[in-house]
Amino acid sequence: MMNLKSSKEEVSNPSELKVVEAEVVMESPEVLKVKSRPVTKVDVRKMAIIGVLAAISIMLSMTPLGFIPIGPTNATIMHIPVIIGAIVEGPLVGITVGFIFGATSLLKALTMPTITSFAFINPLVSILPRMLIGVIAYYVYKLTIKFTKNVFVSGWITGVVGSLVNTVGVLGMIYILYGARYAEALGESASAAKTLILTLGATSGIPEAIVGGFVVSAVCIVFNKRKK
Repeated sequence: MMNLKSSKEEVSNPSELKVVEAEVVMESPEVLKVKSRPVTKVDVRKMAIIGVLAAISIMLSMTPLGFIPIGPTNATIMHIPVIIGAIVEGPLVGITVGFIFGATSLLKALTMPTITSFAFINPLVSILPRMLIGVIAYYVYKLTIKFTKNVFVSGWITGVVGSLVNTVGVLGMIYILYGARYAEALGESASAAKTLILTLGATSGIPEAIVGGFVVSAVCIVFNKRKK
């Protein structure tokens, strides 16, 4: 608490009074003030970007562009918004958008099942690898931009790595959890599970990585110009 004291000082002439300036007395110097944290422009920006990228992910999941059938599996470009969110606004945004990507994949497995949908009903397959994309993409971009000083090259490398995290993460979890069952569902023997999953990874993962690299690098250039 703080008290304000005003005092008067007598002078030789009683009719004259000299007013002494107000003195501030601090009675409790250890009193702590709790300040509410205001919502900053950065917070609003992050929420806006999450909203936009989440909307793009959901929209892609509802169109053929989201999951492109290639043989018994699906290629996708839905990991690209996750990578972009991580680069532009950090790993938390990337993780959030990645969760939404994974959730749409899980929902698709439940509502539009195929012979291999049993694997994607498990969040360890459909959600966890997609959330990791955001973390890894963020740190890969930070590292590459530090050494290359080139936005296009850093964006391309990050796009490729982020795409491969999606492919390796999803197929790796399928192999660990459902390898034999997954192979048998596709008409192969359980012993051929490793070869089958590696083949699927090359078939869908390489095109996804190439496309992801160029799209992410192009977006990085645009955002870099806007910052300037």
